[in-house]
Parts: sequence; structure tokens; C-alpha cells
Amino acid sequence: MSIRVSNNTFVLQTEHTSYAFALYDGKYPVHLYYGGKQDCTTLTIPNRYNAFSPYYKEYGMVYSPDCAWTELPLFGNGDFRATALKLRGADGSCVTDFVYDGYEILTGRICPEGLPCADPDQNTQTLALRMLDSVTGCLLIAYYTVFADCDIITRYFRLENAGTASVKIERAMSATLNIPPVDADYVILRGAYPRERYYQREHVAYGMQSICSRRGASSHQFNPFAAVCTHDADEDTGEVYGINFVYSGSYLTEIEKDQNGMIRLQTGLGEENFGYLLERGQTFDCPEAVFTYSADGLNGMSHNFHSFIRAHILPPEPFPTRPIVLNTWEASYFDIDENNLLRFADAAKENGIDMLVMDDGWFGKRDDDTSSLGDWYEHKTKFPTGLASFVDRVKAKGIKFGIWIEPEMVNPDSDLYRAHPDWALAAPGREPLLSRHQMVLDFANPAVIDYLESLFDKTLGALDIDYIKWDMNRNISAAYSPYLPPERQDETQFRYMKGVYRLFRWFGERFPKVMIENCSGGGGRYDLGMMKYSTQIWTSDITDPGLRIPIQHGSTYAYPPCVMSCHVSNSGNLTADPRRLDFAFRTAINGMLGYELHLPDMPDQVKATVREQTALYRTYEEIIKKGRFYRVHNPQTGPYYSYYFVSEDESRILATFLQHKAQEREDVRMAFRADPMARYTDELTGKEYAGAALCEGITFENSTEDYAYRMFLFRKVGESL
Repeated sequence: MSIRVSNNTFVLQTEHTSYAFALYDGKYPVHLYYGGKQDCTTLTIPNRYNAFSPYYKEYGMVYSPDCAWTELPLFGNGDFRATALKLRGADGSCVTDFVYDGYEILTGRICPEGLPCADPDQNTQTLALRMLDSVTGCLLIAYYTVFADCDIITRYFRLENAGTASVKIERAMSATLNIPPVDADYVILRGAYPRERYYQREHVAYGMQSICSRRGASSHQFNPFAAVCTHDADEDTGEVYGINFVYSGSYLTEIEKDQNGMIRLQTGLGEENFGYLLERGQTFDCPEAVFTYSADGLNGMSHNFHSFIRAHILPPEPFPTRPIVLNTWEASYFDIDENNLLRFADAAKENGIDMLVMDDGWFGKRDDDTSSLGDWYEHKTKFPTGLASFVDRVKAKGIKFGIWIEPEMVNPDSDLYRAHPDWALAAPGREPLLSRHQMVLDFANPAVIDYLESLFDKTLGALDIDYIKWDMNRNISAAYSPYLPPERQDETQFRYMKGVYRLFRWFGERFPKVMIENCSGGGGRYDLGMMKYSTQIWTSDITDPGLRIPIQHGSTYAYPPCVMSCHVSNSGNLTADPRRLDFAFRTAINGMLGYELHLPDMPDQVKATVREQTALYRTYEEIIKKGRFYRVHNPQTGPYYSYYFVSEDESRILATFLQHKAQEREDVRMAFRADPMARYTDELTGKEYAGAALCEGITFENSTEDYAYRMFLFRKVGESL
């Protein structure tokens, strides 16, 4: 059993961790412990009190919401720290107070309505903790779902208005972690377009530290992932608490160190870009939050997240191997020409590439980015024999075919906008702001999604496609839905995201054998919500390998490499230099490989190199896709990036060392999680190593030249002598 309840104490256990809370006086759930696996049933709630802290008269100065490690901190009722829920009642009061009203242990789970969530397996259990607010009549159910094999617990709440009047949800945070007083750092992934998910580590100071997105998307600027770790933690040692959010819109993550040194870590919808009117008899589900604990440093935390995402978030693999794609964007941009693309298809087939992806420019009257978004029918002049005929000709060459779409956007210069200007988000009486000449469609309006489903069914349903690249190239600046009444305008962004997820689900059901790759100007929605529907995500619009390295490194803290779509392009004319082209490939195989080259017009030597690269990648693909990933050198704190994968059966270790810029000569050391009693052969050099020596670390020289790398493929060959 993953969940045990005894004497008002609730214990949730994974393979290596325990999480426990208890009911104070049978009413208030108070956190006891989260860490390495232990019994927990003998733990008791300590008395905590500070002067000026409010307390209940019946308990006196032994229990105060302001000092307790509450599981669900509530606004306005004595807790002056960051709170998880704020309700405004019909009388205008925001005092929020829920007390325990029972529990149930479920086999499997209940998912939040209309939102992405983690898939259960045969071992998944869920604790449903019921709480009641007697004044508003609202019932709250906090769902704790245990994924024991991954050392992951997820949480969200459902609020049901069983009272006699409406209430307004003004703040909603899906999960709260209470971390004991400790000298701690926090880790976030910060950035901008197009330099997303850079690793950043700071000391946790007293007071509030937070990251958020107000953009209607999880954003290029701050990824929803965050971690709190002991100050001495490194990649392989120390305690780490990690949290993430299964959501793709605006969010808030808070890290607060209170007057007693306790650290509160929580994530959710927040309040600035969220509100929800809950009428009598209605229910509201917030998105799911995901958290984990590791005693094995940041790599240990990442392993938990990686295994969880692969097993419980990502959709099933649509193909036996991931297709290596040739994308037309950086080669042709909007210059889509049927005969030219057939040349691309020939070049792909001849050089070991599995799929041609036709990017922007195939629809409406789309010749640049000023028109036609929303007009999802073929550009007649670009496909004189018809789009379906063109796709069939590509497929006849023995490769797969993919297509680009941007369903959430509309150009003012489009047939759709001229017919339905009321289908775009825009505030009454105010000039709508454009970004990349486009506006955002009102996905809070079901009629918009109905229309898009019908249009895409007609256009794409007639094509033999294998892949869809779903793009989203601007943020929401005027979150006003013409569809919603004034009292529900605070719900626009949340309802918009539910509409996006609805359309994703439709695509999955309508095209069940089609692989979806998500994109938002690269990594603007690189999050667990998108990963629920997307096999992989375009990691960043930056393809220069030197600039790509810190992006890919940072991404691995929260997300597995099998999600990273990584392309070799001609950024900076790198194909003119064989050394740079090779380095770009070695950088790209930190994730899933693709190309953005004008391959038909490339020199024969470049084509020969691409053939060698694609063949080599196929020998590495499974270990990159499914192996356990370890970071060694951080490219943001030193001149090198290195990492390695350990295969599922632990028989192979694939290691990569990347050096973008020349350095003075020095020795570099890499240590590995190998079997110390085994012998290994490096299949790339034939050299043999004792497993104990790999554990201790191997040393090699760096390079005095730019674009240097070293790779090792250690295979276990027997027991050590």
C-alpha cells in the first residue's frame, strides 16, 4: 500500500520517500515530514507559536495557522504567509476556513476535468482528503496521487459549491510543500526568447522569492519548474525538493522563508491572471502539481522527474523509432514550392532522414507573416496538383510527411478575422496590440474550437500525414473574451488554456497515429501540460550549437532528453566548416535529432556527413530516449558541458564532452555510475576499463581549438578480474 492512515495521521510512501501529515484536533491537516522513507506513524505535531500570531480560543497559544506547517494554507484566517486558496463569499468576506470532513483511498486516480494529468498504472493510489467550509458551504477535495515507482506525488484540489450563494475563487495554488528550516538554495530555469531554461541557483533568503508568467503561456522567461536544495547539494549529493506544474498558461511559483526559517514552496494559478466565479452547484478543478524528494542531489531529482514524464505524462510513442526530420523553415522560410519540396524529399531519402516537414507558408495566401493565419486550407498557387496529391508524391518516395500549423492565432488580414472579428481576444474600446502581425483567437469560446475542428478535419483529414508541428508565436496581452460575461472575464486565460487542451485532445483522437511536436517560438511552452499531448517539443529557435548548449543543459533538470527536439541547421554557415558541422551534430544528440538545411543544394561532402550522422544516431537513439541521464560539467559555470546516459539494462554508458571554445591545455575528469565489479570496453576506441576505474573517473585532455568534443560508449563485457 502506498497510502496508510492511522490515528489521524496520513502517510504516503513511494519506493524511496515518505510524506506525512496529521490532523490537529481532528480538523486541520498539518505537515509532519517529507524525505527519505521511514515509518512516520509515531510523528506528532509540534507546538509552534510566535507573538502576534492569531490562535483559536479553544487551543490557546499552542496552535496558530501563522506558525503551523499547514497542508492547505488559507487566506484571511490567521496565516500571514503565502496561502493556497482565497475565496470571496457572497457577503464580500475573503476569510477562508476549511476543516477536515473525511477521506477516501482510491485505486488509480481522478483527473481534473478538461485538464492534462498524469496517467495512472496498476500501482497508482490516490488519497482524496475532504474539507468543508461551513460558512460558504463549499466542499474541497485535495487529491494526492502517489506514483511510487518514480518517487513522485501529485496534487490538485476540486472545489464544489454546495452552498446557497455563489463564491469567487481569487487565488488557487495546487500544491504546498513545507520544508524544515535549513540553509538552502533554490534552482529555477530562467531565460528569454530565444535563450530559454538557463540554470540559475540562488540562496533562499528570508521573505518571498517567486517566479511567474503573466503571458498566458508558461513562457520563455521562467519555466514552471523550481527546486529547493540544501546549500551543500550538488549533482549527486544533498537533499533536493522539486516541484512542477502540469499546465501551459500563466502561473505562480512561490518560495517563502518565514520568521522561523521554515520554507514554503508552492505552485499554482496564483491570482493576478486568474479568478473564477463558482455558482451554486458548480465545481472547479485546478491543474495538477507534481513534486518529488531526492537525497541524491540534483541528478537524483531529475531521474525522478524523467522517469515520471516518460511513464506517466508523454503520449505513447507513435513510431518504433523517432523520425529524423528535415524541416523546411530555416532552409526556405515562406518560400513553399511544390517542386522544390519534392527535391527536399529526395534529399531526405538519400541521406538517411525519415521525414519531410513542411513548415509555415502552405495555406491561405500565406507568403509572409502578415496574412492568412486562421485560413487553414491549401495555398492554391503553391500546389497546382493539389495538396493531397503533393503529399502522396512525397510519401511515394518512402519517407514520412509532416505539416506545420498555428491554430491559436489569427491575422487581421485573413478570411477568418474578416468574418469573425469577435473571435479574437480584444478589450472593448481599446486598440488591439499585435505581435508578429497576429492576434490570439478566443479559445474560451467553444464555437471557435468547433470551427477549427471542422476546418482541420476537412483540410488535414484528406492528407496522409504522419506528424504535426503545432506552433504558438505570441503571448496574450488583452485577456478579454467577447464570449464571456463581465463577471467572468477573470476566467479568460484559464478557459483559454482548457480550450487549447480540448483541441489537442481532438487532434489526438482524430489523428491517433500522428506524432505531434509542440513549439512556441521554440521553448515558450516547454511544460508538462504540452508534454501530455506532444511526443517532443522544439527546444528553442536558437540552433547555433554554442548558444544551444546551456538551453539543453538547463532543460534536463526538469525534463527528459527524449522530449528535446534538436536540429542541425546552417546557423552561421556552419556547413562550410566540417568541424562545426560535426560539433553541431554532437550537440544535437543531447536529444532527438533533426535537420534544417537546404539539403538538396548542399555539397556532396555535407550530404555524406549527414548520412554518417543519421546512421550513427540510430545506434545511440534508444539509450538517449530511454537511458538514465547524468550531468557532469555545467556549461554555465565552466567552459565545458558533459553528460552521460546509462542504458535501461545498465550494460552501456554513452558519454559526451563538448567544448565550444578553445581553452588552455588541461586535464578533464569524468566519473560514471558504473558497476565497480565489471569490465567495460569503449566501443569507439576498443580500449578496456575496469568498472571501478570508471567510477573513480577517467581523465583526458581538453582541446586548444574551438568546436571540440569527446564521446565514449562503454559496454559491459564481463566481471572484473
